[in-house]
Amino acid sequence: MNTQSAAGPGLLHRSGRWCARHAWRVIAVWVLLLVGLGLANHTWGGSFADSFSLPGTSTQTGADLLKAHTSGSGGTAAPIVITSDGGPVTGHREAIDAAVANLGRLPDVLSVADPLTTPGAVSADGGTAQMTVRFSSNPATFDPSYLTEVDAAVQPLRADHVTVEYGAPLGELATPKSADHTSEAIGLAVAVLVLLIGFGSVAATGLPLLTAVLGLAVSLAGLGLLAGHFGFGQASPTLAAMMGLGVGIDYALFLATRYRALLHAGAEPSEAVGHTVATSGRAVLVAAATVAMALGGLCVSGVGFIATLGVAAGLSVVVAAAATVTLTPALLGLLGRRIDRLHVRTPVAEPTGEADVWHRWAVRVSRRPWLFLVSGLLLLGVLSLPLASLQLGHVDAGAQSTSRTDRRAYDLITEGFGPGANGPLTVVVHLDSRQVADPALRQDLATSLRRSLAAVPGVASVTPPAPSPDQVLLITTVTPDTGPQDRATTDLIHTLQDDTVPQALSGTGATGYVTGTAAATQTFTDTLSAKLPLIIGVVVCAAFLLLLTVFRSPLVALKAAVLNLFSIAAAYGVVVAVFQWGWGGALFGVTEKVPVESYVPMMMFAIVFGLSMDYEVFLLSRIRETWLRSGDNHLAVATGLAATARVITCAALIMTSVFLAFLLSTNVAVKMLALGLGVSVVIDATVVRLLLVPASMYLFGRANWWLPAWLDRLLPHLDPEGPAAAPAAAPASSPDLSSDALPDSSSTSPSGSRRDSPSDSPSAPDLAPSRGDRR
Repeated sequence: MNTQSAAGPGLLHRSGRWCARHAWRVIAVWVLLLVGLGLANHTWGGSFADSFSLPGTSTQTGADLLKAHTSGSGGTAAPIVITSDGGPVTGHREAIDAAVANLGRLPDVLSVADPLTTPGAVSADGGTAQMTVRFSSNPATFDPSYLTEVDAAVQPLRADHVTVEYGAPLGELATPKSADHTSEAIGLAVAVLVLLIGFGSVAATGLPLLTAVLGLAVSLAGLGLLAGHFGFGQASPTLAAMMGLGVGIDYALFLATRYRALLHAGAEPSEAVGHTVATSGRAVLVAAATVAMALGGLCVSGVGFIATLGVAAGLSVVVAAAATVTLTPALLGLLGRRIDRLHVRTPVAEPTGEADVWHRWAVRVSRRPWLFLVSGLLLLGVLSLPLASLQLGHVDAGAQSTSRTDRRAYDLITEGFGPGANGPLTVVVHLDSRQVADPALRQDLATSLRRSLAAVPGVASVTPPAPSPDQVLLITTVTPDTGPQDRATTDLIHTLQDDTVPQALSGTGATGYVTGTAAATQTFTDTLSAKLPLIIGVVVCAAFLLLLTVFRSPLVALKAAVLNLFSIAAAYGVVVAVFQWGWGGALFGVTEKVPVESYVPMMMFAIVFGLSMDYEVFLLSRIRETWLRSGDNHLAVATGLAATARVITCAALIMTSVFLAFLLSTNVAVKMLALGLGVSVVIDATVVRLLLVPASMYLFGRANWWLPAWLDRLLPHLDPEGPAAAPAAAPASSPDLSSDALPDSSSTSPSGSRRDSPSDSPSAPDLAPSRGDRR
């Protein structure tokens, strides 16, 4: 029996109807929320900065020892590179002394190393020098106006015809921050165009955009407020904007589409809104929960930096879903039947039946399912091939555009001191009590350590190990032959950490650590590489259980998880080919081959897996809806594909444009994420949705919906689009097989029996059928 109809409308139906009937109250709440969070963020909000610290690791222990036993080693160091326009830099002593003194008086500056008195700070040819400035915190988080003070401090150098460039992270302050806003504007412009073409109505176009933008503004204000109390990476607001804008438009679009179809079927507006929230709104909540769950899986990594990126993206998704099921119904209630007003073309309902092009495509796939399945898998396999050569690392200033000062500083250091000088390694030796008390023992250890380090292939130079002021440490700097992003440097770091330093100190009672920025980023990369399989396992298992609960089919849930892994591998392959192999990287502002940023694969997996499940939920819910009332697997697949084709295609175009627009970002890691996410959406909306899903479901037939009785009893009932009360005034004589049509409640169930109806009036299908129906 359709118990929902007998008991009255459900919670989602009632909440949607209430939002439609009290629209201005709902809008006022969202506006107040935005203003309140905006003011709080302005007052108590924080900044965003990358932190790759990993407590408990050898690299972090070495850094902590340096900070505890040496003066001037705290804070964050950044080089200011100078080169003379003619002659050696030593000929500009007065200008250098003035600049060093000026820099030392700036706020947040702890120390400034005079290049003319610091060993190794002047290149062998005398043409280039480095002034190492140590700041109280990461200068990349300072207000850009701080750079004006730095410019004034080094003005004596420039007046003396000396070129000055700021190395990272100080140089990041000089990078324009407007690219992300440009990306957002481009994404919105494309969304407007797609929605106008797809739906023809200015009102229907503006509604998803307004919901998404308001939801995004709220989430960014909340994120800024959280950043005042927790450390969030630089990419956090950009990632939140990408996710919030993309899913926000998509989710609101699904609700607006269902609402329009119900109006065309003759439903009363407020009841149509209630039914829309109870059906498509429920699917949105399931989809958002899947994305948030995948992003939440990043916390399993145990790395705070990664967890906060996942929190930033997950927050924007949750806020987008909340806006969709509250603000969108309110706006629909205000528009009522005027949703098709101000149209640029005559709005039409979703075509259905055999005349629909997508229905005909589904029929074509059903005739040769093996051919389409194998073709789709081969295509994904080819795209995945570059993945075999994946190299993880940290993308530093050397990969940035030459228009940036930190890139020019990087190049000057390479030319003057060698490529390894951009990523020197610091070896810290913690002495035992005998060596601390006996200078002779300490000197013998220093001599043998330097000899062992210099003998390692790939080492360009080793400074004499020097004791710390309290004689507790020996400190030496190792300069590699190669740059920080080279695989040879990675191998050298591992050799020093695992073999050279332990062997050189064996039996001495001293303990050694390899630290420094290059070593820290490599440790970070190694940690993430080791955690990635765990993340994949947790997210896949959680998604499988969620889909199993929603669709009550082990085969459907397993197929969805496996196909998503194929599409993610293909997206990985494209990222490797473009950035690591350099195939077209210059088109995206990356002028050389770079490793894939260490956290990009983990972030991509969580986001792509979640977003892929979005479309999977919307498509499969329509397929299952038809299956429950017809028992015909072929009809269900064809009808589900046809009913969701236009809205998913529009949603995919919008989300792809939003992601790809962020290729304009100045952050290379953001470029990688943008390309990977954009490609994955295209793959999911075409290869997976048009080839693999229908072909596999045709091949499995009725097995798609098999569920063991014991498992049926264990699983809770959670349907993505029901049960929900029918909207008032929906005509009973509209046997439309589209997802937006309301089937007669007494339609034949898959088991061949007819479900009871409490009355002769039409009602929404009970999507939680009997166990016999589900089997």
